[in-house]
Amino acid sequence: MVAVEVIETPSLGDRSYVAHDGVAAVVVDPQRDLDRVEAVLAAHGLAVALVVETHVHNDYVTGGLELARRTGARYAVAADEDVAFDRVAVADGDELTAGSLTVRVRATPGHTDTHLAYVVDGADDEPPAVFTGGSLLFGTVGRTDLVDPDRTDELTRAQYRSTRSLAADLEERARIFPTHGFGSFCSSAPTSGATESTIAQEREGNLALTVDDEDDFVHRLASGLTAYPSYYAHVSPENLAGPGSLPTGAVAPANAEILRRRLAAGEWVIDLRARRAYAADHVAGAVGIGLEGSFATYLGWVVPWGAPLTLLAEKPDDIDEARRELARIGIDHLAGAAAGSPEELAPPERRASFPVATFAELADAGEDVQVLDVRRADEFAGEAIRGATNVPLHELPGRVDDLPPAPLWVHCQSGYRAGIAAGVLARAGRDVVLIDDDFGEASRLGLTATT
Repeated sequence: MVAVEVIETPSLGDRSYVAHDGVAAVVVDPQRDLDRVEAVLAAHGLAVALVVETHVHNDYVTGGLELARRTGARYAVAADEDVAFDRVAVADGDELTAGSLTVRVRATPGHTDTHLAYVVDGADDEPPAVFTGGSLLFGTVGRTDLVDPDRTDELTRAQYRSTRSLAADLEERARIFPTHGFGSFCSSAPTSGATESTIAQEREGNLALTVDDEDDFVHRLASGLTAYPSYYAHVSPENLAGPGSLPTGAVAPANAEILRRRLAAGEWVIDLRARRAYAADHVAGAVGIGLEGSFATYLGWVVPWGAPLTLLAEKPDDIDEARRELARIGIDHLAGAAAGSPEELAPPERRASFPVATFAELADAGEDVQVLDVRRADEFAGEAIRGATNVPLHELPGRVDDLPPAPLWVHCQSGYRAGIAAGVLARAGRDVVLIDDDFGEASRLGLTATT
C-alpha cells in the first residue's frame, strides 16, 4: 500500500502530504515552511522524486517551487495555469512515476478552473491514495466562489460533475486525502469531522455524491457559502509568480518609545498573548490576536493588507511562531517586534485593560446593555441574542463609527473572535466588555432567539 504521511496546519485548516514507497516520495501541496516536510523525509529516509500541486492556492503560499529547487525534484502544476516559472505541465490523463509509484492526473475543475486530483498507485494491488486538494473533501467539497463570484453557478456545476466523475472511476477502497476541509475557509461547508475516509464512505455521506439532482446540489452549496478572508486575493498571485523561501534575518527591535510613536501614527501593533491576559493588561492601542487560535487567518482578514505590523509577545519564541504563521499567508515583512511583559513595554499611563465577563453575567446586567455579536452574518441569522447588533469581525475596523456610543458587550461563538474585536474597539477608544464564553451558554440561559 502507498504510505502517506500527513502534515497538519491546524491554524489554517489544511493538510499537506508525503506519499512514498519507502524510498521515493511524492510531496502534495506543501506549505512554505519546508522544515516540516524535510523532517518527515529525514525520519523515513526518503528522497523527493516529485512535488505536485492540486491547484494554485488562495489560503496559503506554496512551498512547492522552493522544495523542487532544493531537491531537484520535478514540480507538477496544471498546464493551463499561467505561471511565471518552469514546471512539469500536467493535464487530465497524464501519468508520472516516482520510484515504484504511479501518479495519474485527473482534472477536477470547480474549486478552481484548473484544479487537479492525483491518483497514486503502488506496485501492488492495494487501494490507491487519492489526493483531492479542494475538490472532494470529507463530507463536502471545496468552495466554488473564489475564482469569480459571478461564476459561482458555473463552477459549482463543474465541481459536482468532476467530483462524481472522479468517484465513479475509483474503487470503493480508494483512500481520500484532501488538502482543505480541516477548518479552512476554502471548504464550501463544514466537513464531516472525519480524519480519514474512503470513496465508499464518501459515497454514503458526501453532499456531491448523495444529492442526485445537479440543480439541487448547486442550490444547497451556493446558499451555504459564507464570507472568506480578504487576504486570499493576495495569495493566488504570489503563487502564480513563484514564491521563494521563508524570510530570514532578525526583526527590528521595538522599545517603549518606538511603540509609542507607531501607535501615535495609527500603525497596527499586535499582542500575541491569550485574550484574557491581553484584556487584563496591555499596551494601550495594541490589538490582541492570540497565537492559540487561527492567528494568521484573522490577522490577514482584519488588518489592512500591507499595513506596517509590530508584534508584541512575552517570549521571543512566540515572535518566531507568529512570523512563521504570517509567512504562510504571504506576510513577510514586519516593522518590528518586542518581547516582554506590558510593564516592560510601556509605562502605566500607556497601558490599558477591559473587563471580561460570561453570558451569565450578561444576563444579570439587565436588558439595557448594548451587545455586539461579531460572528459571521450566517451565524447571526441562525441564532442570536435578542437585541444584539451584528457586525462581523472582518467588517468591524471599518464600521466602528456605526455602533452606538454606549459600552459594548462583545461576543462570538467561543471567545476568540470577540477578543480580537474587543481590541479593535479599544484601539478606537471605545469602552468594551469581552464576553469570553461559549455561545451555547447564552442559548441555555434563554438569551437567544432563532430564525
